[in-house]
Amino acid sequence: MTATLADIQTLFATDFPHSQVSVVAVSGGTARVKQVIDHSHLRPGNTVSGPTMMALADCALYAAILSDYGLIPLAVTTQLNINFFNKPPAGHDLYAECTLLKAGKRLAIGEVSIYSEGRPELIAHATGTYAIPPKTVA
Repeated sequence: MTATLADIQTLFATDFPHSQVSVVAVSGGTARVKQVIDHSHLRPGNTVSGPTMMALADCALYAAILSDYGLIPLAVTTQLNINFFNKPPAGHDLYAECTLLKAGKRLAIGEVSIYSEGRPELIAHATGTYAIPPKTVA
C-alpha cells in the first residue's frame, strides 16, 4: 500500500512540526524534498551546514520509503552516509531527490542526490538504510 503526496505531507506536518523540509513530489519509491535555506542553516564561510544536508537526505529517504510502503511511522534510519562534493552557497534553497534501490521486507535502501536551486552540479550524495517494522497481526 503506497502513500500519496498529500498523505506524506500530512504525516510530516503532524509528526515533525519542527522540520522545515517540505515534500514536493513522491512516486512509488522516489521522492523530491526541499529545504528553504536561511541564516540558521549556515556555518562559518557562508555555506550550508553538513547537518542541514544530512537531515535533508534523511527526510528524502523517509518520504521515498513512505511512498512505496505506505504510512509506516515506525520505520527508522539504521545507516546514513553522505559525501559532500561542492560548497552550497547561501541564499539558494536545497533540493534532494531519492530513489529506493531495495525495498525489502525488513530493510529499505536508497540513494539521495542533493542540489542547490538553480545550479546543475551535485552538492552531495547520500546512501541510507531504514529498518522496516514487522507488520502487526490483528
